[in-house]
Amino acid sequence: MAFTQSDLDALAHRYTDAWNSKVPENVASFHTSSSRIVINLGEPSVGHAGLTEMAAGFHADVPDLHLTCDGIRGAGTHVIFLWTFTGHHAETGNALNVQGWEEWDLDGDMKVTSALGWFDGEEYDRQVAG
Repeated sequence: MAFTQSDLDALAHRYTDAWNSKVPENVASFHTSSSRIVINLGEPSVGHAGLTEMAAGFHADVPDLHLTCDGIRGAGTHVIFLWTFTGHHAETGNALNVQGWEEWDLDGDMKVTSALGWFDGEEYDRQVAG
């Protein structure tokens, strides 16, 4: 199954709004109950509880996190969501401007069944440290 660009754009808009709502459960709701995400080859966050915890961790580290969608593209049920987030680190107060992407496999209802997330961890650490 392939999704139209209009469908993907609407999904990206809703997903961006979910992150910007600052409600971690809103982010997790885009995934199936057994979905998982692996960020930068780290430990997977699995299921609604794990995905909620992952989003809550980002919001705790960057309380004023603001996500912007930089684009979305699909090939069949595989999708890439490009993003930038800005904000300030909770402990250091330093400004952050981080770019990355998520690769999603979607089901027929446009729910994420699995995801890989990527950003430059070294650059993130550099910005946190100032």
